[in-house]
Amino acid sequence: MSEAITFVMAHANTWAATALICIGLWVVMVRGNLFKKVIGLNIFQTGVFLFYISMGYIRGGTAPIVVDRPDAVYANPLPHVLILTAIVVSVATTSLALALIVRIRESYGTTEEDDVNASDEP
Repeated sequence: MSEAITFVMAHANTWAATALICIGLWVVMVRGNLFKKVIGLNIFQTGVFLFYISMGYIRGGTAPIVVDRPDAVYANPLPHVLILTAIVVSVATTSLALALIVRIRESYGTTEEDDVNASDEP
């Protein structure tokens, strides 16, 4: 029993990322409200960010700046740089999605996906 608990705790960040990804995907698939779908996408993206940042972690690693220690272990900066870029893209995508939802609400009077699809005129 303790080996299973040790395994789960050793990979807690991966389990948390997987849970966030599953919750976000479930919200996007199940909910009909467009605002809730955007929130689900943001939860999904947060899970992906957590997963990539977790992969870049090195126990005992330092920032990739040259130091005078020959035994220095450097962390890979690439996952962190990619996530910074992804966060900027995520904010831009979310703002565009919310702007489109506001326009849909003005045109159709609702943010429910089924009502918008059933409507004949904008």
